[in-house]
Amino acid sequence: MENKNRKTFFMFLMAFLVAFFIVSLVEVLRSSILPSGAPEIPTASAIEGTVPGSFSDLAERVKPAVVNISTTKTFKGKSQGRLGRSPFNDYFGDDFFNRFFGDMPQRDFKQRSLGSGFIISNDGYILTNNHVVENTDKILVKISDGKEYEAKIIGADAKTDIALIKIKPDNGLPTVSIGDSDAVRVGEWVIAIGNPFGLEQTVTAGIVSAKGRVIGAGAYDNFIQTDASINPGNSGGPLFNMQGKVIGINTAIVAQGQGIGFAIPINMAKSILEDLKTKGKVTRGWLGISIQDISEDIAKSMNYKSKNGVLVSDVFKGDPADKAGIKVGDIITEINGKTIKDTHDLLLTTASLHVGDKATIKALRDGREISFQVVVTERKDKPEIALTKKSGGYFGINAQEISKELAKQLGLTHETGVMVADVEEGSPADDVGIQPHDIIVQVNKVKISSLKQFSAEMSKAAGKKSVILLIKRGNSNFFVGLHVE
Repeated sequence: MENKNRKTFFMFLMAFLVAFFIVSLVEVLRSSILPSGAPEIPTASAIEGTVPGSFSDLAERVKPAVVNISTTKTFKGKSQGRLGRSPFNDYFGDDFFNRFFGDMPQRDFKQRSLGSGFIISNDGYILTNNHVVENTDKILVKISDGKEYEAKIIGADAKTDIALIKIKPDNGLPTVSIGDSDAVRVGEWVIAIGNPFGLEQTVTAGIVSAKGRVIGAGAYDNFIQTDASINPGNSGGPLFNMQGKVIGINTAIVAQGQGIGFAIPINMAKSILEDLKTKGKVTRGWLGISIQDISEDIAKSMNYKSKNGVLVSDVFKGDPADKAGIKVGDIITEINGKTIKDTHDLLLTTASLHVGDKATIKALRDGREISFQVVVTERKDKPEIALTKKSGGYFGINAQEISKELAKQLGLTHETGVMVADVEEGSPADDVGIQPHDIIVQVNKVKISSLKQFSAEMSKAAGKKSVILLIKRGNSNFFVGLHVE
């Protein structure tokens, strides 16, 4: 009996030692794979806790403040009887139909479309997309209890695609809570509510896929990308975070892709809301400069190491930047403490400034940081801040003096510079797009007034195998940086 107990004890001890050895070995292998201080991969149970169990309570709470918008737009044109325009028009031609049916009475055509919106005040102010209500004859808003009201446009801004409309409700209306789109993080859960394809109060869910998307919709692109389903009819509807606050206005989709939708950040709407409400339009800030991104060639030529900043390629005389002392060739790095990454960043920052604001602008000039105080004026449709095209070039340029006769012949009004007479095929200048009739105004920031001076400065630059040119083409100025290896 004693031997049996002893045998059992030794078996238990051996099992314990083997288990201890295996655990120790796993820990050693684990520490060798994961570097010291590396974050552990969260377990499935840890991730599971971040996934909402249901969106029902959230949807029930916020849906009453989401509205459906239907619009009617009238087009004037020839009806050509009851058939309208047919495929035979393309075959026989419009002249054939005009000859036989031209005397038939004209008829107006009405187009109806659907969109969404959300109530921001209980007296009937509603935010939506400008493209939902633009150029419409009639706007009908249907609220959550089924009542319909005719709405009027209070203010609209085509550049950001935001509109403010208003209805006159019988009683106080439920409203949304406005969130902070700057605080939104990629990966967080969101829900979209709207009227896709006329299907009222549709709720879809997803995550924030990306921020700051530029999709070519305009100069002020700064979209939140989401995979929450957005379809035609969702336009103008809200994108909610999990706290039930609006963080975006659903606006666009990628027709070729599923799960790719875009929403205007709500902070952009907040920044223009007062102008829309009081003026009916948006008054934007204007600095009076033309700018361009800093290409690798330009950065190398200027010995500029940072990836942030924009290059000033033109300063409009008498405008705020000119009065403050900003010059062509300055690199703007900050506005009011905000780092400027590129031209798009500067446009968005400038647009947020109000007329009369004093903006502190930091810029680099010849490697030295300078601070400017600029008093912002109103931005007009003309002129606009120009995003000058990036180009480059140097060797292979044949230039010539600009005589009075040549200037008159070409319609040139400038006073200085030399003209590019020819660009050698296959040369660096040709590769990057320098063109005949371009005017070279500066060489390495030295103002050029004659062909002799141009040749002298280019000769200096040739030894360094690097140069920056300021070129005038039409009404635009732009810098080019060029190198020869």
